[in-house]
Amino acid sequence: MLNNCSSEQLAFIALKRVMESYAPISTESWLALIEISRFRTINKHEVLYQASEIPDSFSFVYTGLIRVFVTDEKGDEYNKNFFEEGEFPGSMVALLTSTPSEFTFDALEPSSILEINFAGYRQLLKDQHDLKLFQIYYLEKNWLLAKDAREVQIVQENATQRYQRFLKEHPSLADRLPQYLIASHLGITPTQLSRIRKKTVIYQPM
Repeated sequence: MLNNCSSEQLAFIALKRVMESYAPISTESWLALIEISRFRTINKHEVLYQASEIPDSFSFVYTGLIRVFVTDEKGDEYNKNFFEEGEFPGSMVALLTSTPSEFTFDALEPSSILEINFAGYRQLLKDQHDLKLFQIYYLEKNWLLAKDAREVQIVQENATQRYQRFLKEHPSLADRLPQYLIASHLGITPTQLSRIRKKTVIYQPM
C-alpha cells in the first residue's frame, strides 16, 4: 500500500510515526497539524533557514541531512549540529523570541522536509492536550537530557572520547559527513580527527 503513496504522503506517515514514538496523537490533532505543514524538497547546499533572519517555521526531515552552523567575525564556521531523517531542525530560540537566528541551516544532501508553521503549532499546543504531552516528552529527551550530556562532553571528555560519543549517538553520520565537518563539530582540527580515527573502532549498533 505504501508503494502507491506520494513522497508527501510518506513524509507525513514518517512524521506521525516519529511523534507517536513519544506520545499518542489524536486524529483531530493530526489533521490540524497537517493543515499548518507543507512538504518541500531542497537541493544540496540550499539554505533552509538563514542566519540574521527571523524564522517562522521549524521542519521535520523525511529524507536528507541538514547542517546547523554559526559563522564568526573572521568568517570561520562552527558546525553546531546535524539533523538526519526523523529529526526536527529549527532555530527554537529565534522562534520563541521572534528575533533573528544566530544560525544557518543548510542541506548537506538533497532533502525532503515538512515545514511546520511555528505560530500555528504553538496554538495547537494550547488547544490539544496530546500535543502538549508530545512536546514535553520530546523536550525532555532531546533538549534537557541531550543538553546535559553535551555539557559534560565539552567539559570532561577529551577529543577521542568526544569522537567516540559522536559515533555512538550518530552511527550513520560517520560515512555521510565530510571529516572536516565532524572535526569542526567536535572542536578539533581535521588532522587531529584523522589520527583519532586510525585508533578508533567504528561503533556498530546492535
